[in-house]
Amino acid sequence: MRIARVVGTAVSTIKESSLVGHKLLLVRETDERNEFTGAVFVAVDVVGAGTGELVLVSEGSAARHSGTTSGQPIDAVIMGILDSLEVDGTVTFRKS
Repeated sequence: MRIARVVGTAVSTIKESSLVGHKLLLVRETDERNEFTGAVFVAVDVVGAGTGELVLVSEGSAARHSGTTSGQPIDAVIMGILDSLEVDGTVTFRKS
């Protein structure tokens, strides 16, 4: 799993039929201190995340093992919304 921040949305009216009804969000990987570290990529949202939220993203074949995405052509899925992060006894993120 990776930690990422939702930075936007992607809309696709024409897509593979198994993806119809799935919300596509743009996410960017962050480190444990909530600093951006990676490139922006698209992830399917199965938990109701929104722009600005810190999320957990599963990628590759693991992204196709959630109850919602099983067997679908998905490479990244948002599978959790973080409430807080604690690193070495210090809280580095807390959802307000």
